[in-house]
Amino acid sequence: AVAPALSVHCLATSCIAEFGSETQRETWLPEMAETGRPVGMFCLSEPHAGSNPAEMSTTATYDPETDEYALNGEKQWITNGKRGGVAVVFAKVDDEAHDPDDDAITQFLVPADTEGFEVGKKEEKLGLRASDTTGITFDDCRVPAANRLTEPGKGLSAAFRTLTEGRIGIAAQAVGVAQAALDEAKSYAEEREQFDRPISDIQTIRHKLAEMSTDVSAARLLVREACRQAEAGEDYRVAASKAKYRASEAAMSVTNEAIQIHGGYGYTTEFDVERLYRDAKITEIYEGTTEVQKTIIARGVFGE
Repeated sequence: AVAPALSVHCLATSCIAEFGSETQRETWLPEMAETGRPVGMFCLSEPHAGSNPAEMSTTATYDPETDEYALNGEKQWITNGKRGGVAVVFAKVDDEAHDPDDDAITQFLVPADTEGFEVGKKEEKLGLRASDTTGITFDDCRVPAANRLTEPGKGLSAAFRTLTEGRIGIAAQAVGVAQAALDEAKSYAEEREQFDRPISDIQTIRHKLAEMSTDVSAARLLVREACRQAEAGEDYRVAASKAKYRASEAAMSVTNEAIQIHGGYGYTTEFDVERLYRDAKITEIYEGTTEVQKTIIARGVFGE
């Protein structure tokens, strides 16, 4: 549960580092990078705009008299919602020069103590229960124009670039969950005895562990390749999607088999594999669903 909290904080700092002005970077990044305060949030998804953020309805209306933007709308699935101190908020600009029905999306830095910034209830989730996830509502939430990070119309491409980086992080998280499940299953198989011998001596169990180990290794290599391409300055969009797709699939299959190896005990909260199974599922959903990753990969196959 610590991983997504840190990952989303890094999404916020990445937005400031890449798209912010010199003043914005000097104001926010030193403390956020060195002390982790304020905790960052990334406000993109909405109740009716998840996999297609272009359909977002949150607006930012410019007031020339005060040189401020008034944000109105609702965001959903916000990690660090309860503990966050500053949010990167995506909204459609509504002013004389931009029609909010067009792609006039931009991003704003919004401190959590801004009037009109309202944090909703903490969601009760299947897994990652120690990671707070909330909705956030903006009710005439006014921020200075100096808090705008990108020009209107450039916010969506900025979001996609930032999410591509984040997908590598989620893929790494999935590998970690899968590795933990593999380690737990191996340890249990060596200790648990049936038919007067450890179940690790039974060929069926050994084959399961062989497949699990191979899946974890393959996923880890894809994550490292995505990292290599990113650090080399290459176009790593497809590599990031491959890593997230395969790693999240591995996390689900490996945790499922780990429970199977534990038998009835795996279905109880006495062993960690039950929690790992629940935590694994979200890696197929957030930072872009498995279906979205396959679409991106297919575009790469056809050079689109």
